[in-house]
Amino acid sequence: MKNPNCPRCDGNNITKSGVINEKQRFKCKDCNYNFTVEKMGKGISTYYVIKALQLYIEGVSYREIERLLGVSHVSVMNWVKKYQIKIPKNSEYYPTYKIMNHKELVSFYSERENLRDAGMIVTELGDKFMLIKWERLKH
Repeated sequence: MKNPNCPRCDGNNITKSGVINEKQRFKCKDCNYNFTVEKMGKGISTYYVIKALQLYIEGVSYREIERLLGVSHVSVMNWVKKYQIKIPKNSEYYPTYKIMNHKELVSFYSERENLRDAGMIVTELGDKFMLIKWERLKH
């Protein structure tokens, strides 16, 4: 691993200078500045964060989002908390969803009956599509 540049002078004449709180400490030989660098961690693409939050807003459960996107449900809960996402309350409708490939989606849209009495949104999931449909509760 390449040593980082100095955050003070942006120099690259850096040497390791011990470990503090389980983090590598560095020292810049140009300006004598000591510093540590945060561990980067695994990191998750912004695409998955946005998709997870969209699905959450549409009423998909944390566990179901985990199964669909392959992202931990705990991560999704943390993002919902971090970005203060609230699900709109609407007791007249409930969401259902289907995962389809392109051909299935075209076939679905070609049947007029599928387009009645519901709102829909289609979102991309890699090489597939997720159709979320809101249907009225039957009283």
